[in-house]
Amino acid sequence: MPPSRAFAPAKINLTLHVTGLRADGYHLLDSLVMFADVGDRVTVTDAPEMHLTVTGPRAAGVPEDARNLCWKAAEWFGCAVAITLDKHLPAAAGIGGGSSDAAAVLRAMQDLYGRPFPFEGLERLGADVPVCTVGHAARMQGIGEQVLPLTMAPMQAVLVNPGVDVPTPLVFKALTEKDNPPMDEMPEGGGTPAAIAWLETQRNDLQAPAIAVQPVIADVLAALEATTGARLARMSGSGATCFALYDDRSTAEAAAAALSLTHPDWWIAPATLS
Repeated sequence: MPPSRAFAPAKINLTLHVTGLRADGYHLLDSLVMFADVGDRVTVTDAPEMHLTVTGPRAAGVPEDARNLCWKAAEWFGCAVAITLDKHLPAAAGIGGGSSDAAAVLRAMQDLYGRPFPFEGLERLGADVPVCTVGHAARMQGIGEQVLPLTMAPMQAVLVNPGVDVPTPLVFKALTEKDNPPMDEMPEGGGTPAAIAWLETQRNDLQAPAIAVQPVIADVLAALEATTGARLARMSGSGATCFALYDDRSTAEAAAAALSLTHPDWWIAPATLS
């Protein structure tokens, strides 16, 4: 049985509205998500027992045992496999790296064994895992279990991570208002300029508390806003990765190159979101 491979794209929360807090402690979310053309890669092979190897430039510190979401995803599918995770995205960065890796494992195993993975209850692996199985523009709500795939025009962006840890529980703890309005209705058929204009009126409710935990996020946002052609700068997820949107790819690439000169220690990537 030949190995099966899948791409695990970075997940970008263009919006992230925290709309409530359940009695069990789970936060209710309303978020517009798109996925970048930068990410990790997984290779899955049928095996007598579970095994995980992590390679790539971002492999350091990534667990290679049952703590890893890739391992948990394979157990969720119900087969023993050997997984190679080629890690390029920064970990714990608000771009769903672990969740996207897990979703890629599920897609690869689906192709390998010729049967679908169980979607019901998938949010128990992580709130971002269900939307990451879609892998393109979608609206996610509830605790991540409600996913509505969308058709959206691609957007050009620059992704920046300053290389600091932003523990998600600390960010949610710093969020003082847990019951915020959901997203406004999105424009239909307006194209990218209309979408960006709408996005400017929406929020990431975790941005301010994340800045309180790691003030360097404000520096990243200011640097992105100062680049030529930046239309909107915002934090993704619970941080610390931020993004800016641009009208075209060449402008985004020029902005990424300029940022790389002034901040060589940051992870910076131009990306097409879809």
